[in-house]
Amino acid sequence: MNIKRAKEEIKNTIEAYLYKDQFGNYAIPVIRQRPVLLIGPPGVGKTQIMEQIAKECQIGLVSYTITHHTRQSAIGLPFIQQTSYGNAEYPVTRYTMSEIVAAIYDKIETSGLKEGILFIDEINCVSETLAPTMLQFLQCKTFGNHPIPEGWVIVAAGNPPEYNKSVREFDVVTLDRIKKIMVEPNFDVWKEYAQTEQLHPAILSYLNIKKQYFCYIETTVDGKLFATPRGWEDLSRLMEIYERLGKKADREVMIQYLQHPKIAKDFANYLELYYKYQNDYQVEEILSGIIKEHVCDQAARAPFDEKLSLVGLLLSKLGSEFQEILEKEVQIEQLMNVLKRFQDPELSRKEPNDSSRLFLLIKETQAEWEEKKQKELLTRRDNLRYQKLLDALEHYHAQMTEKNGGWDFLRDQFAEDSSRFEQDFEHAAQKLEHGFDFMEAAFGDSQEMVIFVTELNTNFYCVKFLQEYDCPRYYQYNKRLLFDDMEKEISAAFSRAE
Repeated sequence: MNIKRAKEEIKNTIEAYLYKDQFGNYAIPVIRQRPVLLIGPPGVGKTQIMEQIAKECQIGLVSYTITHHTRQSAIGLPFIQQTSYGNAEYPVTRYTMSEIVAAIYDKIETSGLKEGILFIDEINCVSETLAPTMLQFLQCKTFGNHPIPEGWVIVAAGNPPEYNKSVREFDVVTLDRIKKIMVEPNFDVWKEYAQTEQLHPAILSYLNIKKQYFCYIETTVDGKLFATPRGWEDLSRLMEIYERLGKKADREVMIQYLQHPKIAKDFANYLELYYKYQNDYQVEEILSGIIKEHVCDQAARAPFDEKLSLVGLLLSKLGSEFQEILEKEVQIEQLMNVLKRFQDPELSRKEPNDSSRLFLLIKETQAEWEEKKQKELLTRRDNLRYQKLLDALEHYHAQMTEKNGGWDFLRDQFAEDSSRFEQDFEHAAQKLEHGFDFMEAAFGDSQEMVIFVTELNTNFYCVKFLQEYDCPRYYQYNKRLLFDDMEKEISAAFSRAE
């Protein structure tokens, strides 16, 4: 299955394992809660989905790469303890608590979360001395003599043998006690994630043409050469910052992330062309409504891969615009929720002064943010949203104090922000309309228009925006162009480009 379905399966498993009956007991007894074993190629996102699941389920996460551990750190260190048996005392070997089990109790103490996930990565690549411990762990849910705390679900991950020569096969006894999930790389699923996370458009455009390089591992006489989804994502983040710093990511940079010389060289060459197309077509001008005839003619005569890159540039700019708008909408909603609390009668009695009451709400919001950060329940985006919310509230408070205003002043400030959001939303809608203007002028009812509309249908932020903005041409082209024989034509065009 693909990584998206695997995430859903693991999340469902955790919800089932943590479900309690009317007496507060786990409906599935701990002894019947099979550890989940996730097997898939490196870089496909196994570790990443565990972090997402923990945050979405609002539970703790303790993560270990077991190949970094020795037998002693996994099961604890031995010590001698005098123990009475009958009328005699004997020195008996005991063990200190496993570092891994102790980490779970530390997480419970620091976060207050009594339930969570213990994630053990590379479990099938352990040393010979640690292998029996891992089998005991999967079969009995213990490290040495120390059981995993109740309420903590075990998830382990590993690579198939073809990707790692250190892989150890599990015996039938162990396999019969686990829930095994096999993960295969899937470009369409990864692309959906990449669009949501706003990965560099050049990477998405390139992989649309060269899908076979999305997750590519080759064994040669010189060893393994590879490009993984993780490599593409990390390269994307570096490229984004390089562009802000005015630096160039060349072939030597590419090969640091795409450890396959042919792919690194091919993408470096493509990136040069991508920047050229960006300069030649001036996408910002197009989306602002400046559509020049010679640019349309150039696009119409361009080879297919250049047309595809141009469509990718347009969609990337629109996606970024829509993401920004949707984030502003979230901020407006968050501000509105805080201001609703401002009018709460109980809070008004507690703090009659308007300025002091707003300051109190800021402190409460700050405390809420700090608590969630301490529990590690926030995504990077959630953190940023809290920062923006607090900045806006502090600005309101500063203005309110300076002008000696009250509730009416606060309400007017929020109304101004809401009005600016509406203007920004309309501006984004106009950019979409200008995008259609250019596509019609350059390509008409062609496969390029089908690609444009299809990508609007699959891009997370485009879909969210179009749920709120009624764009007649979007629905028109969906109805006219997106039918089976046109999809076959696109597939054939992609095949030719490859």
